[in-house]
Amino acid sequence: MTTERIVRIVAGLFVLLSLSLGIEGSPLFQSSNWLWFTAFVGANLFQSGFTRFCPLEMILKKLGIKESCQ
Repeated sequence: MTTERIVRIVAGLFVLLSLSLGIEGSPLFQSSNWLWFTAFVGANLFQSGFTRFCPLEMILKKLGIKESCQ
């Protein structure tokens, strides 16, 4: 598995988890403040699309996970 796929999986997991914790209709609801985490993940994905700066990707590279399927 490549760093790009892991970043997408983790970002999707974080968004779904924070939405389930932040929306009142969810059985896992804790506080609507979890929606700020959803916004943070979205903003980080948006900026990384332009700047190619992604902290998780940098960590994964240091752990030795390959960047692409070449």
